[in-house]
Amino acid sequence: MPNLTISRLRNIIFSIFLTLIISFTVPGTASASSLGIESGSLSPCPASPNCVVSQKADAKHTIAPITYHVTRDKAREALLKVLTVVPRTQIIKQTDNYVHAISKSRIFKFVDDVEFYFPSDKSIIHIRSASRVGDSDFGVNRTRLEQIRLALRDLNI
Repeated sequence: MPNLTISRLRNIIFSIFLTLIISFTVPGTASASSLGIESGSLSPCPASPNCVVSQKADAKHTIAPITYHVTRDKAREALLKVLTVVPRTQIIKQTDNYVHAISKSRIFKFVDDVEFYFPSDKSIIHIRSASRVGDSDFGVNRTRLEQIRLALRDLNI
């Protein structure tokens, strides 16, 4: 009888684990086509709550852009420095007004796209961070961008 109980417990644990995996990976929310700058804006967030953006966002997806008081080149340089110390983050693309990085989650290696846009007419950095898969991110994208904002503030940009 104890083996039956242990076996049933294993099945329940496996079912819970499988449910968690599926909830994080279905449906997909982002694709490479939703990245970059189009008509002076980063892409809007999908309906899922695992994205934040500082441009053209509804209340649940909005986040303030990062302001700076140095030159755009110095702000971009400082951002690139900060990104080198963000855990599991890799810079994918950089131009004079745009930076795209990816951040991977520690355990399951889920990928989040993190974008920064430096408009030429303002001393701000528009920001966007979105999970590629799943629905919920438990606020990780928002937290990551707020930590980057604080790191840049500490560098007096």
